[in-house]
Amino acid sequence: MRSWLVNAVALYATARLLAGVRVENPEALMGGALAIGLINAIVRPILRFVTFPITVLTLGLFYFVLNGLMFQLAASLIPGFELDGLVAAIGGALVMSVVATVLHLFLKPKKKK
Repeated sequence: MRSWLVNAVALYATARLLAGVRVENPEALMGGALAIGLINAIVRPILRFVTFPITVLTLGLFYFVLNGLMFQLAASLIPGFELDGLVAAIGGALVMSVVATVLHLFLKPKKKK
């Protein structure tokens, strides 16, 4: 649940920061966050395995394209979540990843001694 909310906040921040990423309403925001989470959980491991050789050949740069394609897939599944092309998808995936990582760091549960 917390990860889904973090994805929603990160998607909202991404849509506010990048002109090529648009989320029209709260339903699209929550649906987009859910779609991104499901795609990352189900599709990403398969695609990482299949595209490993090209990722090695490009010294890891293809991973940015792969993230952008998964971000674009989520946008194509959810009405009201729109992108202006692959460059916006790659940028959106990058910004969303950074924002979500920072949010996870701040929301990390404190360890008791």
